[in-house]
Amino acid sequence: MDNLHQFQYGLLTPLLAFLMASVGSGLGLRCVIRAVGTSGAARRGWLITSATAIGAGVWTMHLITLLGFVVDGSPIRFSVSLTLLSLVAALVGAGAGVSAAGYSRSWARGIGLGGLSIGAGIAAMHYIGMAAMQIHGTISYDNTAVAVSLLIAVGTASVALLVAFYVPGVRGTVVAAVLMGAAAVGTQYMGTAGLQLDVHQGTSVLSGASAVEFILPLIVVFGSFVFLCSAFVALSPGAQERTIHDGAPSEPSRAPELAS
Repeated sequence: MDNLHQFQYGLLTPLLAFLMASVGSGLGLRCVIRAVGTSGAARRGWLITSATAIGAGVWTMHLITLLGFVVDGSPIRFSVSLTLLSLVAALVGAGAGVSAAGYSRSWARGIGLGGLSIGAGIAAMHYIGMAAMQIHGTISYDNTAVAVSLLIAVGTASVALLVAFYVPGVRGTVVAAVLMGAAAVGTQYMGTAGLQLDVHQGTSVLSGASAVEFILPLIVVFGSFVFLCSAFVALSPGAQERTIHDGAPSEPSRAPELAS
């Protein structure tokens, strides 16, 4: 990976990426907590909002990190279709994960399947998004780095869900959001640490779009969406929240009403 430099703007891109992933994840986890105390259309609405927030947050994180990429000896372009497909992967993984956590009758199964699905979605988003990167040369991966990035994604996402349900109130959400943000950023940079680039000298015009003309506008749009949704949820009325009984979250049907 000697030809790839990930921090052309220093720590600005990783810090902004972590902030965006954490904010989106915090919003999404808060919506899951509210969902489990409701039923029917209300629960579906909270879970859809949750999946959208987590997916959009981690995908915007991915886009922000790409702004810091520079490859020696080659320009970088990005396939529009594959980049958008990476968003679909993030949304599908987040949707499956929050559905497992929100609907499961077993808290252990819900958290296990939820963490697995969200983590797999984060990893799929990263590798599909990196497949969108076009350079003069070829890209391959170190298998060990790929395996470690998958473990980071699934393991940390599972712990984040566990904290979100076990630690009550905003404090638990904040800790869980930081963990989920770490899962996303850790997967991103561990995955790119395993990149192996074979750069060829070339003068042909690469297909796709540049980061400035394509990725930057998406960051603005999706970043604004996440922050506006965060404000909406923060200002919305009280919600149903899951409580702790005998060391584990109660079943959604038995959750008493609490002020959020």
